[in-house]
Amino acid sequence: MNILVITGSAHKKGTSSYLADSFIKGAEDSGHEVRRFDAAFKNVHPCIGCYSCQKKDQVCVFKDDMQELNPELLKAEVIVFVSPIYYYDMNAQIKAVIDRFYANNSVLKGADKKAVLMLTYGDETEESAEGAIASYKGMVKYLEWKNAGIISAKCCYVLDDVINSEFPKQAYELGKSL
Repeated sequence: MNILVITGSAHKKGTSSYLADSFIKGAEDSGHEVRRFDAAFKNVHPCIGCYSCQKKDQVCVFKDDMQELNPELLKAEVIVFVSPIYYYDMNAQIKAVIDRFYANNSVLKGADKKAVLMLTYGDETEESAEGAIASYKGMVKYLEWKNAGIISAKCCYVLDDVINSEFPKQAYELGKSL
């Protein structure tokens, strides 16, 4: 199975990166092919709603690292979104990538794909993650993809918090189970 993991964190050794690593290890241990796109370290221009991609040539006006991601996005059978929560939603880096899905909307909508959401945040309650989860669920419903799982890693403010939690094991098992 082709799996695409899209991360949003600017911390290469942060909490959400650690969860992504755990998920990837589980998926690879099951023989899946995994590609990773670390949005915070890529040049992805935010969508400006110019609709150029929906016109005759169906090409985005921005020539950036989405050109690297798009072929992987289209061939992936599972898309995994991994984001820290800084302020009640997925972070800006991953959101810029998701907004640019619009250029491929006609191919992505109704495609036989699964999706996974993994979040990390320091708060003790899930209230901080509700916006991200609602946005993800709405997107998956709109795209007609199957939700394959959500990991909402609360109380994971720093790397040791996530390492000393059950969340890496959950991420590993989720990756392995696909």
